[in-house]
Amino acid sequence: MKKILTAAWLLTVISISAQNTILINNVVIFNGKDEKTITGNVLIVNNTISKISTLPIATNKSGDTKIIDGKGKFLMPGLIDAHMHMILAGSTLSQMQNGEVGAAFIRAGKEAENTLYRGYTSVRDMGGPIFGMKQTIDAGVIPGPRIWPCGPMISQTAGHGDFRGINQRPISLGGSLDHSENIDAALIADGKDAVLVAVRETLKRGASQIKLCAGGGISSSFDPLDVSQYTEEEIHAAVEAAADWGTYVTVHAFTPRAVNKAIAAGVQCIEHGQLLDEATVKLMGEKGIWLSIQALDSEGRADFSADQKQQKAEVANGADAVIKWAKKYKVKIAWGTDVFFNPPVNKKQNTYISKMGIWYTPFEVLKLITYDNAQLLALSGKRNPYKDAKLGIIEEGAYADMILIDGNPLKNLNLMEDYEKNFLLIMKDGIVYKNTIK
Repeated sequence: MKKILTAAWLLTVISISAQNTILINNVVIFNGKDEKTITGNVLIVNNTISKISTLPIATNKSGDTKIIDGKGKFLMPGLIDAHMHMILAGSTLSQMQNGEVGAAFIRAGKEAENTLYRGYTSVRDMGGPIFGMKQTIDAGVIPGPRIWPCGPMISQTAGHGDFRGINQRPISLGGSLDHSENIDAALIADGKDAVLVAVRETLKRGASQIKLCAGGGISSSFDPLDVSQYTEEEIHAAVEAAADWGTYVTVHAFTPRAVNKAIAAGVQCIEHGQLLDEATVKLMGEKGIWLSIQALDSEGRADFSADQKQQKAEVANGADAVIKWAKKYKVKIAWGTDVFFNPPVNKKQNTYISKMGIWYTPFEVLKLITYDNAQLLALSGKRNPYKDAKLGIIEEGAYADMILIDGNPLKNLNLMEDYEKNFLLIMKDGIVYKNTIK
């Protein structure tokens, strides 16, 4: 059962935190990288994996070691979602635009806990006022996954991150900041100089990477899906400013024109890309550009217009060809869910794992959502907030982020969907947040 965020829950976490040595015996270990598993034991000291062995691991006799009998269950690294919006996922668009900001953050905090209980020990947040949540999770104030934050998504006027009403003027034409900018969900910047300021300001706040909106979108009201956004000069300015801080720029983009412009400007990762052509995907493979893609549902949100619903279906259906080309040209793939402004759908987060089974074997999917996604997280270089140990893998010296599953998802990927039943143990940073295998 999930722990409720109460004084009793806090006492439980405190007592677990004090237990700095945990031994998990008798588990089938999938390390995240290799298809072959081993049956063995795992010793965790503080927040890292100290030893892995197929032989019994000796412990001290003082009783300070917590021993968990894994009963032959399947142990794998914690899941990684490479494209989330942790704050925006807890509320509808109307609630974010018109409701109390405090209420939105409380809902988001609860959703962070829910995300951890779905097995996600790390996420890359791709736009939103996330810095405060990251700080409270890292401090142990609330439970939640590790977060690689972009901070506000940076957008041109009339871009994907421009949430102003149709009659609101931009700052440059005498207008004032929109609510979305005031709460740091988005940041509108036009021209090379303004983009430089926006990127530098976002890095100052703690961004591990920068997200630029380089093309149209579905959820935004005034930028059609087919439009290309930002000039090559503007995008290059963002890339150069991010490189000065030892990190990278990723862009929201669907179309060949938008993506080719971003590649020419030096961008290292593309978010979405479901409307690309084969030539552009091939170019990404040749240049080593990451593609962070999602297997989306074709249905639109209840608040979508008819045009938005049609665009959502177009994007969802476009994934098939793009993923097949990405495999053909050996493009570096990352996986995420990109669920936001639709709280009821959050519970389906793990169903998007199963959807990847259309194109990949169960092993390839599990590697994608653990080890492969971790390689993208590491791309933030010196701005990586968790660079002391490895992630997305079970090996000695790695962070102790892992889940224990009733059943073998290498044989049945659908086991990932019923996380409440099948995820018996969830550990992040050496702390056990769920254990029903006692």
